[in-house]
Amino acid sequence: MPESNPTAVEAFIERMGLHAQGDGLPRIAGRMLGYFIVHGGPASLAELARTLQVSRASVSTNARVLVNLGAIERTSVPGDRQDYYRLAPQPYARILEGYLERMRRTRLDVAQLEADLPADWAGARTRITEMRRFYDAALDNTERVLEALAKEEGKHR
Repeated sequence: MPESNPTAVEAFIERMGLHAQGDGLPRIAGRMLGYFIVHGGPASLAELARTLQVSRASVSTNARVLVNLGAIERTSVPGDRQDYYRLAPQPYARILEGYLERMRRTRLDVAQLEADLPADWAGARTRITEMRRFYDAALDNTERVLEALAKEEGKHR
């Protein structure tokens, strides 16, 4: 890897932690994602804990969060029994796909309530219909973003 500006990299990793925290994720998960965006991997839990100056248990917990989001994946290094992690292929699209699936489930719940509400619950019906329309628009636009990412990925292969 070419020489990098350690201060810029460290600042980026810290900002990724703050961004993740702002999105409701653990700050360490964001810092780990920032690390993998810069370095790619593979990296062991011990290496991540040392580099990010956090406990190995915290790294392990947050690695599971990032694996579940589709951002990183577990890998191995020949001759080493430790677990290693690396940035997953197309991590940003995978994160959006997970978000899309959660939005679809929520939208179904909202639509079911919209169908089941009594007609005389006008205020609730208005709010639920507004929420369903929000999810309709969010799903439509997120699907378009994923299609654009897939098209762009196809150009770079």
